[in-house]
Order: sequence, then C-alpha cells, then structure tokens
Amino acid sequence: MFPVHRPRRIRQNPQLRAMVREHRLTRAALVQPLFAVPGRGVRREISSLAGQHHLSVDLLVEEARAIADAGIPAVLLFGIPESKDEQGSGAWDAQGIVQQATRALKREVPQLQVIADLCLCEYTSHGHCGIVTRRGDTAQVDNDATLALLARTAASQAEAGADVIAPSDMMDGRVAAIRRALDAAGHPELPILSYAAKFASAFYGPFRDAAGSAPAFGDRAGYQMDPANAREALREMELDYEEGADLLMVKPALPYLDILRAARERFEVPLAAYQVSGEYAQLIAAARAGWLDLERAMLETLTAIRRAGADVIITYFARPAAKLLP
Repeated sequence: MFPVHRPRRIRQNPQLRAMVREHRLTRAALVQPLFAVPGRGVRREISSLAGQHHLSVDLLVEEARAIADAGIPAVLLFGIPESKDEQGSGAWDAQGIVQQATRALKREVPQLQVIADLCLCEYTSHGHCGIVTRRGDTAQVDNDATLALLARTAASQAEAGADVIAPSDMMDGRVAAIRRALDAAGHPELPILSYAAKFASAFYGPFRDAAGSAPAFGDRAGYQMDPANAREALREMELDYEEGADLLMVKPALPYLDILRAARERFEVPLAAYQVSGEYAQLIAAARAGWLDLERAMLETLTAIRRAGADVIITYFARPAAKLLP
C-alpha cells in the first residue's frame, strides 16, 4: 500500500504552491548599498562589483529616485572622502561626503530611508576602524579612544538627517556611546542598527576595493569576530541589545545563516543580514561563466536569508530583485 501522505500533491499546482509558501520575500525587506564620492557628474563602475558605481551626490540622488520608484524603502550609505588622515576626521565633518549625500537625499527623495554606515575605515589613512596606537613595533586599535570619535560621527550623521545610524566598527561599548551621543544631541528617537555579529570574513574584498578601506597593515581579526565562534556571536548581539541597539545585524549573510537562525530564536528585535560584496560578486562571476542562472540564484539566496530569520536584507541585488518581487 502506498503511503497515505503525498507531499507532491501540493507542489504540483503552482497556485497552491504559492498559497502555502512558508516564507515570502518582498521588496519592503530590501536595502540597497550606495557609494558616495566627491565631485559632480561622477558615475564610475566598481570593477569588482559589476553593476555598482561610485556616484557623486548629484547622480546619487538620481539613483536613489530610481531605487525608491522600484519600491525599495531604504539605502545604506557609504562615503569615500577626498582625503584621509590618522583619525578619520572626514567621518564627522559636517561637510563630509556622507553628510552631503544624506542632506541631498532627504531633500530630494524624502520617502527613502537613509541608513548611515558608521565606521572610520573609509576615512583613516591606515584603513583600520579606529584610532591606532603604537608601542614600539606593535600597533593596535585603541577601543576606548575610538568610541568618542564614533559618537561624534553619529551625532554629525544625525544632524545631516540620517534616519538610522548603523555602526559597523565592532568596538566594545560603541552602541552605548552612540546612544548617549544621539540622546544628548537631541535625537533620542533615532534608531541604531548595530552590525552586532560582524565576522572577520574573506568575503569583504570587493567592498574594500570599492571603499578604498583595506588595512595598510595587519588585519581586523582583533576586533571583528572569529568565523568559528557561534556562542560569542550571540553574546555580542546580547551586549549590543542591552546597550540600546534597536536592530541587530549578522554580516556576512550566507556563510552565517546558522547565526541568523539562532539569533531569530533568541531575540525579539528586528534582525538584519548583509549579503556582502563577495557573496554578490561570486554569483555574478559564476553567471558570467555560464555556470548558473543568475536570476534564480539571486532569489534563492535572498530567500534563504529571509528563511533563516532576517527581517531586513542588505544586498547589492536589491534593484534587480525588486523587479521580480511584490
């Protein structure tokens, strides 16, 4: 006797299959990263991130309009300054590139949420995410000295009109320092999206090329997380939550879906996941080689991230995915 249960009964009918689908991917969950650069009329493709561009503020506004028209609710804004220094002072400059871009976006495309990435690596001459101190031949990032600069940057980004502040530096205590700075500056309502579990990943290469933020010496393993550690990731997320983070992020996404699932089971706050530059670039490269169907692979990976527990998905695929989603 054949088994009573035949799961294929439901799967054979496309309409029924759609009706019982457990997890739904929508445009409302997507965030598009953007790279702002100085100048006018600049639209320069990033060689390691096909389809992504360095954009001057005037053309970034045009891109943002198209993103909003596509039904994508938010952008994650990065800035590449004209000059860099040891402290990364361009990060908190009122006329800095992110501040200029934020003001323009909120003026011209007010319906679009601007999430300001908060880190010093794009602005420091050494490429690290904080103040570097040296003792003889040893150099390391000074956690506590960096906190004051992160807080100053957060206040500057808030003053420019950012809708969400997203610290990505992985300094201990940064969420509390930023929360205090925002509250003191008159922005108690401004949410913090913390890169809470950010791993020292091999998948950041194309982004570092795009942002010019590769470390001039050493690496970031002293402050970004060990890829082998799951319990520590949840502890990091717990600490950021206790310090006042309103949303928590796992980065990268696909290699850490187990962390995302564990976080979904533990935390009630919204969760974000960042499908990072290397994840994007490898799918583009494989598709160009004829090894996979890019559209199907794109949607499959985004659905996996959603299924694992992400409420918000930051992805370079936001615009092409939006064309296919409700």
